[in-house]
Amino acid sequence: MMDPPRHEGIAAATLYNEASRDLVLAFKHGRRIALAELLARLMLARIPALEGEWLVVPVPLHRWRMWRRGFNQSALLARRIAEALGQPVLVDGLVRVRQTPSLGRLNRRQRAQALDGAIAAHAGRKDRLEGANVLLVDDVMTSGATTNACIKALRKAGVGGIRITCFARVLDEALELAGEGQSLAA
Repeated sequence: MMDPPRHEGIAAATLYNEASRDLVLAFKHGRRIALAELLARLMLARIPALEGEWLVVPVPLHRWRMWRRGFNQSALLARRIAEALGQPVLVDGLVRVRQTPSLGRLNRRQRAQALDGAIAAHAGRKDRLEGANVLLVDDVMTSGATTNACIKALRKAGVGGIRITCFARVLDEALELAGEGQSLAA
């Protein structure tokens, strides 16, 4: 029997396909940060109504990747989503405590291993996280390894409910192809 999810649901704006991949790559690696507004609007259309207060928390980047890229794409999305929902954003609620390799060419098992212990709640933000409901924001949800690492850190910090939103979600069939050597680089 599979373990039940440790969250209250996932809202994806679209499936990960050639068109969504092009948008994500332009946004994330092409430095087209103006796309954040469009992607966030598409994500907002899929997020179910949130009762009460929810902290909007982005998936973190390691400081070196943030330094090289110049921005955290998930944080850009989280800010716009929080503003549109009238909810508070906590851009540094989670931190990557160690650098992880690029996950694009890794299969499900390798992704989970790479992220094991790599994400934690920010020590200075645990008081804001404890008991809070969290809307976790990411650009692409592939195998769920990053999301699971974030959920584990959030649960350890004592959050209440967790919902996940992403721009694009990869189907399991695509992950099987990646396990056969095809790339899901985003």
